[in-house]
Amino acid sequence: MEKNRGSRKLKYLLLVLVIIILAGVALRGTADAHLRAAAVLKRLSDPHAHGFVASFAGHPFTEEDGSALIASGPLKFKLYIPDNGAMNGGIVLLHGVHHLGMEDPRLVNLSRALAGSGVEVMTPELQDLADYRITPRTVDTIGASAVILSTKMNRPVGLIGLSFAGGLSLMAAARPEYKDKIGFVMAVGAHDDMSRVARFYATNIETEPDGKEQHLQAHDYGMLILAYEHTEDFFSSHDAPVAREVLRQWIWEEPQAMKTADALSPAGKKTLDQLLHHHEQLQQDFLEEIARHRAEMDAVSPHGKLGDIAADVYLLHGAADNIIPPAETLWLERDVPKQDLKGALVSKALTHVDTGNGEPLTEKWALVDFFAHVLHDATELSQRNQGQ
Repeated sequence: MEKNRGSRKLKYLLLVLVIIILAGVALRGTADAHLRAAAVLKRLSDPHAHGFVASFAGHPFTEEDGSALIASGPLKFKLYIPDNGAMNGGIVLLHGVHHLGMEDPRLVNLSRALAGSGVEVMTPELQDLADYRITPRTVDTIGASAVILSTKMNRPVGLIGLSFAGGLSLMAAARPEYKDKIGFVMAVGAHDDMSRVARFYATNIETEPDGKEQHLQAHDYGMLILAYEHTEDFFSSHDAPVAREVLRQWIWEEPQAMKTADALSPAGKKTLDQLLHHHEQLQQDFLEEIARHRAEMDAVSPHGKLGDIAADVYLLHGAADNIIPPAETLWLERDVPKQDLKGALVSKALTHVDTGNGEPLTEKWALVDFFAHVLHDATELSQRNQGQ
């Protein structure tokens, strides 16, 4: 009897020990992901950060330029490769609407911080977004980029899409030709419906899924992008090419913009002044513009197109984002299948795609915790495929 009791006690102790060990391994993985997340976010806000936390994203890595020929033409990209191997997975990091494209300093900082934390990063040049145009072919460029990195690493990879690239990344992950190469998508400040975002630019009203409307002053940038893409709808055939160049120079903050505008007709100069300084006077024109190009906007909207997505999805949005309003992430939560939505956060610690300052500690922690789950997903995806 005593022998049996001793045997049962030993088995019980061994079981407890195994549970403790397994819990310790799991907690260690989670703690590691949180430290790496904190380090990446710290280095994003300060590339020269030092100290205990920053050191978790300060490991050596190599930067390489790359190119490939895809269906739409030549593709340029950068690779950020950890010197000790990509033990924490691979990520295709996608820039938003910005003329610097993959050379945007914020994107470079984030790429370096991720690579320093053991993640191999690819940043493709999305030519249309760099030219302030949101087009369907960018979805295929994103998908092709995922195929390139996945093939190189011999495992599925993650996508992190910033701003409009976030919505387009979700669309790419739902395409049958790309979905097997994409393990997860993190959409930061993404759009769900381009027409609804455009109406926000025209009216300063964001509409939530329950029908509630909130006033939020839209960034002037939004209206200018709409006008830039279709200058022919606002200017005469003579003025349109000049106006497009003026708007490009203005958006790029080039000082000669107003000098270029001298070539416009008096009517063209009046319209330009309204666009730059009094665009509320053009509200009806913009609403008609949105209706005119509804099909074009639907073609670059994730809304109603995510039913076949197979990747894990993480949605992150700045609470005061006035370029793509945070209500868009609430809409995306409805569009992403429940079994695929792993996290959604509207954060006061984020603006559009930048981290803010002075936010409460609870907001900072929620952002770190959210990003930690993304990094943990990347690592698990990598390890799972290495074991196959």
